[in-house]
Amino acid sequence: MKIGIAYAVPNRQVWLNVEVPDGATIKDAIERSGILQQFPEIDLEQQKVGIFSKLAKLDAVLADGDRVEIYRPIICDPKTVRRKAKAEGAEESPES
Repeated sequence: MKIGIAYAVPNRQVWLNVEVPDGATIKDAIERSGILQQFPEIDLEQQKVGIFSKLAKLDAVLADGDRVEIYRPIICDPKTVRRKAKAEGAEESPES
């Protein structure tokens, strides 16, 4: 089976294709891909993973063509970021 592995950091995005046997799990595919060597900061005990944007467990069995995603932890509240961006945009807009 062909599986895709996706991971992104702020300045780099990686997409790896990996062949895995039938019955392979998310963890099997991640380990086989070599991504853990490229990004030693990935901690599968702490970080969440998913298939096509849906959270899944490491022992979930994959289907041919699945896209496995490794998610980075959220370091700030998205609502706070939006409020801050909106406030900064209001300050920079020209007066009428």
